[in-house]
Amino acid sequence: MLKGFVCFGGVMGALKYVVIGVVVVVVLATALVLLPTLHRVPVQYVGSPGYEAFVPDGQTINYDGHTDSEGDLILSNGTTIHNVIWDGQYANTIIKNDNEINELNSQFVGQTDPINNQPYVLLKDVYIIDANNRQVPIQQAIINGQTYYVIEANNINPADIAGFYTYQGWVNNFVTAMNTPGTKPERLPGNSSLYNQANITGTVAYQTKLYGHYGLGGGGLLLVQSSGTVIPYGENINIPAGIYLSNFVAPQQTYNPSS
Repeated sequence: MLKGFVCFGGVMGALKYVVIGVVVVVVLATALVLLPTLHRVPVQYVGSPGYEAFVPDGQTINYDGHTDSEGDLILSNGTTIHNVIWDGQYANTIIKNDNEINELNSQFVGQTDPINNQPYVLLKDVYIIDANNRQVPIQQAIINGQTYYVIEANNINPADIAGFYTYQGWVNNFVTAMNTPGTKPERLPGNSSLYNQANITGTVAYQTKLYGHYGLGGGGLLLVQSSGTVIPYGENINIPAGIYLSNFVAPQQTYNPSS
């Protein structure tokens, strides 16, 4: 009887482990179904020589176990790629900068510029990549059925990256101007008459300096096109300025509208 009892207990123990094993397999299978599906293709290099821009759209995504910024990539020829993820160096800083500029917009937009008496406007952060030496590395990834284009920022020379901000409605114009021969970056003197212009140009010229006082970095910079068109912008000091973009970060020439 004892032998029979031991044998029976062994069978029950074996059945117990079988049942537990089946439960574990089912739980793991269910978890795998619920996890985001991720499929990648090899890294490609996109665009052509010139300046390309990542523009965050305020959304973030979990990619490879960490949070990255989503947005658009504007190529040097003006083509815009949507559903882009910035992954790698400066990823956290870009999210922080984008949140900060959105908070400043919430605080100031609708108030009045004390210099030209015009309402403040929405400003937007832009991250420029100098692709003159090497095109931007992109890895296509499919996450839960949606195709994304992941900027592999760790494979970009930090010397080729810099952060800026300008009027939201001028972002494409800003990138186009940087890629237009004859465009010169210049700095505004403190007494420039441009600040007094009762238009968006005058407002943004002053507003970039205002935002700069809140930690974004120096404003009062200009892209001056050969046509005479000017685009005020500021430098985002939270992204270490790449040496290949130093002429846009710290222009040597002072703006003189009569020259």
